[in-house]
Amino acid sequence: MGIEEQDQLRVMEQVPEDAVGRRMLCNGERATVRYVGTVPPTQGLWLGVEWDNPDRGKHDGSHEGVRYFTCSHPTGGSFVRAKGVNFGVDLLSAVKQQYEVELDQVNAEEIMISTKTVNKIGYESILEKQRPVDVLQGLKVLNLSNNNLMQETLLQISHLPRLETLNLSSTGLSVIEFSDALPGTKTSAFPALKVLFLDDNKITEWTVINELEKLSALEQLSCNRNPLMDLEKNCKTTRQLLIARISQLEILNKMVVLPKERRDAELDYCKKFGRAWLQAGGHRDPQLNRPSEEFTAQHPRYLTLIQKYGAPEEGELKEQKCFALKNQLWTITFECPDDPDRKPIQQKLPGSMMVRKVKGLLYGLLKIPGAALHLSYISPERAGIEIELDNDLKPLQFYSIEDGNSILVRWS
Repeated sequence: MGIEEQDQLRVMEQVPEDAVGRRMLCNGERATVRYVGTVPPTQGLWLGVEWDNPDRGKHDGSHEGVRYFTCSHPTGGSFVRAKGVNFGVDLLSAVKQQYEVELDQVNAEEIMISTKTVNKIGYESILEKQRPVDVLQGLKVLNLSNNNLMQETLLQISHLPRLETLNLSSTGLSVIEFSDALPGTKTSAFPALKVLFLDDNKITEWTVINELEKLSALEQLSCNRNPLMDLEKNCKTTRQLLIARISQLEILNKMVVLPKERRDAELDYCKKFGRAWLQAGGHRDPQLNRPSEEFTAQHPRYLTLIQKYGAPEEGELKEQKCFALKNQLWTITFECPDDPDRKPIQQKLPGSMMVRKVKGLLYGLLKIPGAALHLSYISPERAGIEIELDNDLKPLQFYSIEDGNSILVRWS
């Protein structure tokens, strides 16, 4: 069947020209149109659709060895006739219907509203303000949750200049991309967006989080129950990675991001990916620091973070051999450099012991309850360099402390 014949069928069966990508309702089930055309050897026009409920479908978009469209689920697609399909009304058309007057009436000298005649003078400015596109320019909150969305849909609404809150939860999104901005730069999309909900989606890649860093105004993010959240064994590690990758976040998953939490997250991020940075061409000398484009794309904030905190030292990048160190006891000497009258104290501690537990031990040994302890250590291999134990939730082995090292104890 030729293109002209298919167009005739579209008209006869009242299928919109822009049907592909449109949402539809059929027998109470919602779907997205992925294909419009013939399916030999049958006659007539078919709609290839991807159902919101994959159990409603029969295949993945292929029929008798021919692929007509692609589905995200192997049984999410099927073909239906246009009869009985409800395409609904798109948002712009609904707004236009609300304001009733057609745009071509602007050229008339007199305009009929109900039974009264009004002059055209000054009417252009009124109608201009009531155009659908201009009505949406003031939109501040948009809830699209529980609708099947694609990357293309985001692009269609990304120009809204005053949109501050966007709910995209349960929309099936797995990809978000702002191609107008390179890694480390800001996108022109969603210029006023402060609050974004991405809960219950199909996000599996950190590249999506990197793209969110391109949003110039983003302050609050909720992204619970995505596959990405389960990639790390420790949920606190996942939270740290999210905070480190998005510089302006103030609230993450309904919890405030405190300055200390951000600092700890960014420092841990530098250490976690420090070895990969060096292997990709990174260097502690700024003039020789040329990491690969691949590394920069995967970690667009890394260079900014090492400029902020300094490049991690070699000792901080040692691979943690937890299996070997877990039960090994180290002899650690605790010294109080600000109180020379206190004698050094030696203790045997496991490398897996958390910094906060070490502090708890020291409260008893030093008898200084209520004081804020600050710990650091000096390795014999790097004389004169003092490394702060700045994260209470990390084990001693994280800081590459070894048997025989000294830990300096200060308090305030």
